[in-house]
Amino acid sequence: MRIGFTYDLRADYLAMGMSEEDSAEFDADVTIAALVGTLAALGHEPVRIGNIRALTQRLAAGERWDAVFNICEGLTGYAREAQVPGLLDAYGIPYVFSDALTLALCLDKAWTKRIVRDAGVPTPDFAVIERPADIGKISLPFPLFLKPVAEGSGKGVTPRSRVNNAAELKSVATELLARFRQPALVETYLPGREVTIGIVGTGDEARALGTLGIIPNDNALSVDYGFDNKERCAEYIGYRLVGEAEAQDAVDVALAAWRALRCRDGGRIDVRYDASGNPQFIEVNPLAGLNPEHSDLCFLARFKGFTYQELIGMIMSSFLRRHPELASRRAAA
Repeated sequence: MRIGFTYDLRADYLAMGMSEEDSAEFDADVTIAALVGTLAALGHEPVRIGNIRALTQRLAAGERWDAVFNICEGLTGYAREAQVPGLLDAYGIPYVFSDALTLALCLDKAWTKRIVRDAGVPTPDFAVIERPADIGKISLPFPLFLKPVAEGSGKGVTPRSRVNNAAELKSVATELLARFRQPALVETYLPGREVTIGIVGTGDEARALGTLGIIPNDNALSVDYGFDNKERCAEYIGYRLVGEAEAQDAVDVALAAWRALRCRDGGRIDVRYDASGNPQFIEVNPLAGLNPEHSDLCFLARFKGFTYQELIGMIMSSFLRRHPELASRRAAA
């Protein structure tokens, strides 16, 4: 199967003058090379495309592919992760991972929480600060946790994200609004442990790959999994595979959220425990990082005994089950 490969290369944006934090969601050369090699090893013909502008140019020139393996994060707008899927939908080209609606929704953490809450999935109480005037309207009890409403890779999460009083709330919220030029999400702070659940599959066929405990080391910059801790995870973070029995309640939360959000093929759900030991949905990553040396989903697969090729193979198997016409064409070839 001739499969196009869309991605945002971090080195390109760094060369344009973007900061390390602003470019954190984009992919490293090692990720691109690993995915190209793995797709080829799985029997496909990978074709490097690049970002949405490169995709647009090649579509306009008449180039087509049987499918596209899409990991583009996008550059601007709340629906930036949905731009490539929307374009591919317009041209009738199937693609791996979630569709435009799910990707646009899931980038907004508040909208995501409203959907999962209405689906009966437990998630911390929250509010949204759209503008400075909203800060004084927050009535949730302290401590609270603040972060940008539409960022990934821990951007905007710092040791100051946990606030204990109105003065800290005002200071941190004001900084977030100015720095990220988007609303800030305010949540009830959960003091329990954090885990991330890897998921492969779609709908009723979705299953948990495993559960990874996120354990900040004594020298970590904070007890939360923020940008600096993630970027230097080898130094600041310890990871522990959580046994199936121990993790079952968190897995149930993750799978319920995954299905409610209509996520597809593969990704991660982050869960944190409250003071009573109950797991709560935090956020979803329907375009989880696939850096074999750095990404949580890849760490988890390795801890579970899966090779990188097996992980990508499971994701591709889910995609092909959604597109039996491609699977049968591949079998005939």
